[in-house]
Amino acid sequence: MSEEGFLQQEPGFATKAIHVGQEPEQWNSNAVVPPITLSTTFKQEAPAKHKGYEYGRSGNPSRNVLEACLASLDDAKYALCFASGLGATTALVHLLNAGDHMISVDDVYGGTYRYFNKAAVCMNVETTFVDATEPSKLEKAIRPNTKLVWLESPTNPLLKVIDIKKIAEIAHNRDILLAVDNTFLTPYFQRPLNLGADIVVYSLTKYMNGHSDVVMGAVTTNSEDIHTRLRFLQNGKFILSSLGIVPSPFDCYLVNRSVKTLPIRMREHMKNGLEVARYLEKHPLVEKVLHPGLPSHPQHELAKRQCYGHSGIFSIYLKGGLSESSEFLKALKIFALAESLGGYESLAELPSVMTHASIPREEREKTGVTDNLVRLSVGLESSEDLIADLEQALEAAVSTDAAFRSKLQ
Repeated sequence: MSEEGFLQQEPGFATKAIHVGQEPEQWNSNAVVPPITLSTTFKQEAPAKHKGYEYGRSGNPSRNVLEACLASLDDAKYALCFASGLGATTALVHLLNAGDHMISVDDVYGGTYRYFNKAAVCMNVETTFVDATEPSKLEKAIRPNTKLVWLESPTNPLLKVIDIKKIAEIAHNRDILLAVDNTFLTPYFQRPLNLGADIVVYSLTKYMNGHSDVVMGAVTTNSEDIHTRLRFLQNGKFILSSLGIVPSPFDCYLVNRSVKTLPIRMREHMKNGLEVARYLEKHPLVEKVLHPGLPSHPQHELAKRQCYGHSGIFSIYLKGGLSESSEFLKALKIFALAESLGGYESLAELPSVMTHASIPREEREKTGVTDNLVRLSVGLESSEDLIADLEQALEAAVSTDAAFRSKLQ
């Protein structure tokens, strides 16, 4: 066990992050840092005779380098990069046919919810949302035409932890695919394929890139069939139509650069996140802290059994409502009031009116995404400075909001 009680990290992760796919010998120059290949097309020796590359959408050396590295980190055979996390989601849903059914965890990223409910449904693919912390509820939602189960673990923004092994058993007993969005933890803190998942999904925009300067997504899998089908959808190497949702070579270079420091960054995110969460858990104006690394979290023991740690993302319930949350967020100085997460800088947001605003209010409130739920992405600044910023913001909210002042009495 690690110091915090999570699984002990396996050796070699950092070595893979730095070296897999980066072999200097693959370039004539022996460059230690893989070069950026911006060319959109590649000269052929004869018609249909080339050196592995034809057209930028079909394949690119910069993208291939990154995909090889990402696959190794997830203990996967294959990885595919997409123009965004939602691009990766779009490709996965295109594995299904009209008339198929999906089951998704109910507490899910607002953009995913919107895609399932507004776009996938137009392709006659219906989604049922369930609380997957109770596997029996998910099992009851299975239909004869259910083809895919979609999990986030931890979920966004309530940080619910799902028993991936148990859900995988349920899904595979019915010949259903299991996809897990692992954006919050990255392969450094959780490897869903080793827990039974068929597919892992990432918004590389978040922790994997970690510098808030790239939008990109990825999928990893050990299934040759899934890889072949997704590769076709990704870039359109064959004559039939496909989605063509590929990232730029420069963005692939940036993520490939960032992955080299992933272990170091994730350890610091975890350290800072826990320090801030423990501070907030004791604050009189904080109703509840939702952090899987805290013993107070309802799935704390499960998190320790299936994860190697936790990142800097967690949520809190403030005492009050929209007014109190707004005053608190406006008063922050180091934490930026902004969407997204996982960068080196600390961010704070109000899911009910920001990242999850596309979910109908009644659905949000049913799952617990209320106006006093604040999501924090703790960055790499000094934890003492972050705590001081939160302290002054809470004090500022108290001084300007009579309702907040009453909470102290």
